[in-house]
Amino acid sequence: MVFITKILFFAKSTRIPRQYVKSGFTDSLRLFVKGGAGGNGLPKFGGIGGQGGNISVVAKESITLDDVFKANRSKRIFAKDGKNSSHNFILGPPGDNINIEVPVGVTVYSDEGKKLGELNKEGDQILVAKGGYGGHPKNGFMGKKGQSYSIKLDLKLIADIGLVGFPNAGKSTLLKAISHAKPKIANYPFTTIRPNLGIIMYKDLRQISMADLPGLIEGAHNNRGMGHKFLKHVERTKLLLLVVDINGFQLGPQYDFRSCIDTIVLLNKELEMYNKDLLNKPAMIIINKMDSEGAMETFKSIEDKIKNLSEIFKDYPEEYRPEQALKFEKVLAISAKENVEDIGMVKTKLRKTLDVFAEIQEEGKQEDNSDMFKKMKDDLKERAPLLV
Repeated sequence: MVFITKILFFAKSTRIPRQYVKSGFTDSLRLFVKGGAGGNGLPKFGGIGGQGGNISVVAKESITLDDVFKANRSKRIFAKDGKNSSHNFILGPPGDNINIEVPVGVTVYSDEGKKLGELNKEGDQILVAKGGYGGHPKNGFMGKKGQSYSIKLDLKLIADIGLVGFPNAGKSTLLKAISHAKPKIANYPFTTIRPNLGIIMYKDLRQISMADLPGLIEGAHNNRGMGHKFLKHVERTKLLLLVVDINGFQLGPQYDFRSCIDTIVLLNKELEMYNKDLLNKPAMIIINKMDSEGAMETFKSIEDKIKNLSEIFKDYPEEYRPEQALKFEKVLAISAKENVEDIGMVKTKLRKTLDVFAEIQEEGKQEDNSDMFKKMKDDLKERAPLLV
């Protein structure tokens, strides 16, 4: 039976390191946009004013929201007005359109929270502020104002794999060993203060992207530590990869110690508190730091519990007990720092797991399509007149 004492963990709020403010990573940005006004028409000759310029956001690779901010420090963007109709230009020239380049993975919202669209691949485009119509006979030759309002650019990283774990579990070490990323690594909590993206390269030129997120801690849903701020970046990943320390976790001497199995249950709970849909994603778990003394004995004692998490939830107080258990496709015990062979094995397992789920997803789409075609054929069959 597992007993968890009343949380000393929450006795003091964990302060976010000051350098986080200077981390150079922005995942949300608000802009004021205003489409250009339409030009006035010329009643004497039936001239039509020029259309006001439109403002659109366009997805581009290799750009960040920090770049967007630096290019638009006032955060106010105005398209050009259409020109008035004149003796020389019966059709007034339109105002220039503006395209705001933003990172791939941005979702655009209006000030009222209405979703305007998503930009999931390079070249995707969303019209956010339409220019006003030029003056013409139906509107009394008076040009109309363009749309104007605030929009919010919300970035969610698009990666194949999302790394989730408590601080110092070894996520950054794993990312550095398995990819070309260079995250900060140190022996204290919250060394990762912004998401890092790494690319896993294979000999046949296959590439798999992996996002390392700042560590969660117990009570993140109450904004402890860094809170849930960065969990939105795993919403678009195809696979969750939990990384936990076989030795357990303790933020400091004044806080309760959590065993390896405790941290898995608490991570399960934090993911559930953020978004229950995350628990339905394909998931793997890495039990790290297996080079530690007594690690293998500890792992053997908890391996079955990890594979059947729901069976041990009853041993936890209700406030820490998840409603739904994560189901791990693979449970891998490794040493990310000390064993190169372990890293090779992880790369292979990740690739195979992603490929299997891609095939399953594709088969599901094909079945859905065949069901749809069957229904269409049934609907198109000739039917005899009904007798009434």
